Amino acid sequence: MAPTSLPLNLNFKVTAAATTNLPELPEKIRNSRVLVLGGTGRIGGSTATALSNLCPDLQIIVAGRNREKGEALVAKLGGNSGFARVDIDDANSLEIALKGVDLVVHAAGPFQQTEKCSVLEAAINTKTAYIDVCDDTTYSLRAKSFASKALAANVPAITTTGIYPGVSNVMAAELVRLAESESESEDKPERLRFYYYTAGTGGAGPTILATSFLLLGEEVVAYNKGEKIKLKPYSGMLKIDFGKGIGKKDVYLLNLPEVRSTHEILGVPSVSARFGTAPFFWNWGMEAMTKLLPSEFLRDRSKVQRMVELFDPVVRVIDGFAGERVSMRVDLECSSGRHTVGIFSHRRLSESVGISTAAFALAVLEGSTQPGVWFPEEPQGIPVEARELLLKRASQGTINFAMNRSPWMIETNPKELGLGIYA
Repeated sequence: MAPTSLPLNLNFKVTAAATTNLPELPEKIRNSRVLVLGGTGRIGGSTATALSNLCPDLQIIVAGRNREKGEALVAKLGGNSGFARVDIDDANSLEIALKGVDLVVHAAGPFQQTEKCSVLEAAINTKTAYIDVCDDTTYSLRAKSFASKALAANVPAITTTGIYPGVSNVMAAELVRLAESESESEDKPERLRFYYYTAGTGGAGPTILATSFLLLGEEVVAYNKGEKIKLKPYSGMLKIDFGKGIGKKDVYLLNLPEVRSTHEILGVPSVSARFGTAPFFWNWGMEAMTKLLPSEFLRDRSKVQRMVELFDPVVRVIDGFAGERVSMRVDLECSSGRHTVGIFSHRRLSESVGISTAAFALAVLEGSTQPGVWFPEEPQGIPVEARELLLKRASQGTINFAMNRSPWMIETNPKELGLGIYA
């Protein structure tokens, strides 16, 4: 895992032609069996579809509680897929479903306020490789507590995969690695900032809406010069330029797991994460909720679920004209004043999150993940030499993707002239 295993500038644009130039998967992987839990939902269904597109020979088992939805998706995926009715709260049901499976993708959220890692435990018991799309700090740390059991069982597992967190963690890890390899020894990474934008719910439905509301009840954890600080959710608004196809958007502080994991794993003293949505009045509404509703209310899953049922019809209508564009901007500042950026933008979150999750699934199937439970930025989860391929797979269909660039180079209206972004 030497730093020279990747080119120093990971700069590539994924076009329609580029997607056909991905390396062919070995026969052993092409014949793997993958169980997608939550496969009847938006994220799980998108992941199953992306896996089928990336590797048509995969045997994909769509798992969920809704047989009608599951069988409808299976009909679209083709002859190598099937449906299984699985209750993730029933250990016996889980372990039966996992028998003979090479990898389980846990996409049955929301993960907030979930007290057990039932799927991970079942994966360890059945010696099945595991990834999840967790976006909750507490859940991700609980998953990490099973690291020794996963190691003893020789089970590779990665928590917080997907688009953000997930791809954003890998982008951050590469920015840090490149900065350290290109600079003088006294130049150190000092500040890492994650900025996320999604139009409406990104077409991802009630689960994303529930996740957003539950996060509003969590105090935000950030790091400033190595010190852990706590801040109000949906505060600290900044206007961030997400570049072409997206433009400038308002983003607000949220409590996201990549803040803690990248601070501890990558050793960056100052880390924070912000998120914003559209239309603009949704941001106002989210901010108002943190001021008007008690945090205890927003942390109550049953009450939040009732709110989701109330808001969902309105959200679906607004999503119809808001679209579902998604963008991630990761900024790294070093002690020398050096400032580099990674940008990732896609027209459809519901499509992009599936492609991103599928990229992690293939990486695990390829056998580079070590036994244990890892975050995406840990080299034991996604080795340094495997990051480029993961990012190429994940960024299929993006309208803007670049790594290790100066901020002005990715702005909507660049202030300077220079070489193209994708030199």
